Amino acid sequence: MSPENEFLKPIGENTITEKDNFVPISQTTTQQIKSKDSNFIFFFGTGGSGKSVILASMLYYMSSQSGAIRPKLNTPNTKEAEILLYDFLDNLRQGILPERSFRDKVTRLDLVFEPNNKSKKVNPINLTFLETSGENHYEIKRGGHYHSSIEEYLSANIPLNFILVTGYDTSHQDDALIVTFLNELERKGKSLKSVNAILVVSKWDKSGSTGVASPEQLEHFVNERLPMTSQRLHTYGLNMTYFTIGNVEINAKGEERLTSLNLQTAQVLTEWLYSSITGIDINYEGTFWERLFN
Repeated sequence: MSPENEFLKPIGENTITEKDNFVPISQTTTQQIKSKDSNFIFFFGTGGSGKSVILASMLYYMSSQSGAIRPKLNTPNTKEAEILLYDFLDNLRQGILPERSFRDKVTRLDLVFEPNNKSKKVNPINLTFLETSGENHYEIKRGGHYHSSIEEYLSANIPLNFILVTGYDTSHQDDALIVTFLNELERKGKSLKSVNAILVVSKWDKSGSTGVASPEQLEHFVNERLPMTSQRLHTYGLNMTYFTIGNVEINAKGEERLTSLNLQTAQVLTEWLYSSITGIDINYEGTFWERLFN
């Protein structure tokens, strides 16, 4: 659980222009949760909300600006994780957005993240990213149940962190479903008073701006479009932020291509995730002696 409910403000920007052919992203499934020595990150969001794009941008930020990230050895899907990681990073470098996830399957990446901070307090951590098709999340409406491939993770006794994604232009349609998902977590014994979760309003550039003028602007948007979700966030002290991937254009083939990659909000989410898991600021400056000799 993050120590306080605060507005997370992004900084920095990165730009790319190279365009190449599309390389399909491989998908993986898991039949059994064999590796529990990790921190699991579960993405919730309906179809087209931007979960895959957010995941790809976080991995790209970790690899290009925040440290090193690599597949964790001796896990059930080490080889598949290598393929997935390469495709996510190389495609985004070329301005290619990830494809949507397949229904009834969990995309799983077991990774090790080593921040470039030299302080002894800022240690490497194991991260297992879980992504699912937005279509599967509709299954829990009106007392429904998740597909078994998703259910096994939500019911398992593993450290879970949640990134709740809703699109800027579709958020008003997701309010009841997000609350239903939060109720589902409570039923599975995951108290919202102690869970690490953050609401991300994706595609914020559709507002006409790549950022917010103040914390109040984002809060007002969430209060207006997602009133029930907003109450849950305030009641349990959960965080909220916004996300944009950069400038996206439609080419002659009708394909979406990135012409400018913005890693501002990927940085925000990465820093929130590391701090929530470890209790340490990833930018921790270290002790006097650490600063003196580094």
